[in-house]
Amino acid sequence: MFITYLRRELAGRRKQTAIVASGMALAIALVIIVNSVASGVQVAQASVLQSVYGVGTDITVSQTPAAPAAGEAPRGGPRQFDFGQDAGTTTDGTTSVHQSRLEAARGTSTFDAAALDTVGGVDNVSAAAATLSLNNTTFNGSLPGRNATGSAGVAPGAGGTPPAGGPDGAGGSAFSVDSFSVLGLNPDDEAVGPLSAVTLTDGRSLTSADVGSNVAVLDASYATTAGLAVGGTVSIAGTDFEIVGLVTAASADAATAANVYIPLDVAQSLSGLTGQISDIYVQAASSTDIAQIQADVEFALPDATVKTQADLASSVSGSLSSAGDLVKNLGLWLSLLVLGAAFLIAILFTISGVTRRTREFGTLKAIGWSNGRIVRQVAGESLVQGLIGGIGGIAIGLLGILAINLIAPTLTAGAAVTQGVGPGGAFGPGGPGGPGGGFGQAAMAAATSEIALSAPVTVSIILIAVALSVLGGLLAGAIGGWRASRLRPAEALRSVA
Repeated sequence: MFITYLRRELAGRRKQTAIVASGMALAIALVIIVNSVASGVQVAQASVLQSVYGVGTDITVSQTPAAPAAGEAPRGGPRQFDFGQDAGTTTDGTTSVHQSRLEAARGTSTFDAAALDTVGGVDNVSAAAATLSLNNTTFNGSLPGRNATGSAGVAPGAGGTPPAGGPDGAGGSAFSVDSFSVLGLNPDDEAVGPLSAVTLTDGRSLTSADVGSNVAVLDASYATTAGLAVGGTVSIAGTDFEIVGLVTAASADAATAANVYIPLDVAQSLSGLTGQISDIYVQAASSTDIAQIQADVEFALPDATVKTQADLASSVSGSLSSAGDLVKNLGLWLSLLVLGAAFLIAILFTISGVTRRTREFGTLKAIGWSNGRIVRQVAGESLVQGLIGGIGGIAIGLLGILAINLIAPTLTAGAAVTQGVGPGGAFGPGGPGGPGGGFGQAAMAAATSEIALSAPVTVSIILIAVALSVLGGLLAGAIGGWRASRLRPAEALRSVA
């Protein structure tokens, strides 16, 4: 009886059913698309941070650079090379000087490596790894020779001309500065940290046998630009390192954390930072433990800066950031407003339909239908209308997601954090410390990458759509059924007489 009556009523009120279902379908389709795009933005943000943050890394620990002491030059300011009187070698009146220096990356602050044990001892920490972010800067210069009078060429007033020495053939000078990023890490830490977020393309990775050895793994892009290959050597702080492998970022849309990776103990020794580190990467036993670990680490290391993936995602800049803000703000509120409007339309049309069916409900109550049965009848009709709208909304939403994935709009993104501070701090290829990075440039991180935005379809999104359609139908049916149940049979029949 219920099904028969339900089918007859829906078939007899096709216009109302079509309007209610259409409104619900558009609202649910918008919710599906907004949620899918939001998920795509989160995936894109994760891909930007993945290579510098580390696969499986949940938390990073660094230390905010302290203000320089009185008389101390601020870290990150202009750098200078000091050469003594006997520096370099002189040939044909030209002195060639060469100096290489390995030091903490600008904008970073190193701290005691004992902090790694402190972090590792925090409850629910699954793994922890320490790194040391460094920058290798090499100065190469050619200067004209100087005579006993201290002037280039001849003594003042001698009437002679400067000698033809110097790289420009007229007693002039020339110099160049090359800079690249170096990351010291423990070769045993493969599950967490920057090296866990790269893909080996040639040679081998660092192993526990490399501790204390002068071996290096290079970013493949940097190696290509610098003309280096596996089996060759790269000079770091005047020391030759054997190149044993080349790596690229695990995601094609991201850059690796550094140009060169070397064992942590060797990096500490060459840079004069023995027992010092710049970052700790932490993996939680469960995602539910992240907040607890962050609080415990902040308590144990009050001077440290403790960041989670959610904190670092806010550092992603470019049009990807704009898209994220748009989805988070405009998209969310728009979908809520449209959904509310669809629910309101369904409620109003249901109440209007109940009002037009006064005679019908009065007759049903007169022949013995209870208020509960009438409410169930109206609610069932509205529920079916909502489900029809939900099915239509899912279909429209999936078509919209398909269109987005086919178009694959390209967004630009970069990890806009200070170089060397936490993840992304070690500049990647093309950054200030990468190939082409100038001497004394501002210390801002990370190469800008282009991300093809995709909108993934998940089971949760479909379930949300079904739940919304059921909720809308039940809400409209409950209100309409309540209105119908309040009708008195005598008044309903009298209004028709």
